[in-house]
Amino acid sequence: AAAGVGVIAMGELGIGNTTPSSALVARLLEEEPAHVVGPGTGLDAEGVSRKAAVVQQALARGGSVASDALACLADLGGFEHAAMVGLMLEARERRIAVLVDGFIASAAALVAVRIDPAVRHQLVFATRSAEPGHHRVVQATAPGAEPLLDWGLRLGEASGAALALPLLTAAARLFTEVATLEEVLALAQASAP
Repeated sequence: AAAGVGVIAMGELGIGNTTPSSALVARLLEEEPAHVVGPGTGLDAEGVSRKAAVVQQALARGGSVASDALACLADLGGFEHAAMVGLMLEARERRIAVLVDGFIASAAALVAVRIDPAVRHQLVFATRSAEPGHHRVVQATAPGAEPLLDWGLRLGEASGAALALPLLTAAARLFTEVATLEEVLALAQASAP
């Protein structure tokens, strides 16, 4: 890892970015928009319906196919998705873990894994999003993975990743600093009279 960096907490800051995220997810997973579109930070049922219609229009416009993740990113994603995809691809090269926070970052993670499947080994999902497509994205990106926290957060901005970081740090320390049974027995035997 570069200069001692072992983990990057990734999130986004923006308004309306669950819409392009839903479009990316719907295209890449070949899902109907109604199965992945949610309320974002608080749309009512009518707003969710309008949002699903916008996503459907974007998908109908064409320009990309599910088998070409980079084309999907260019066609449907935003600059925040492109930046996060680049970050994850570089993190994989440098063997740095990435804490993925929420639906928007998870949509970018799906793109990154479709570009380079080995990226999935660097990802830790920090929080479970309330967006309906999030679980599908996590399972398509890293089958069997479960987000560390499920607190109903809707903030993004890496706030959930910041909350999950101490848990990840504690897990890493347990793995690297706690003595194994063999080490404890060897120490006990060495100190026995």
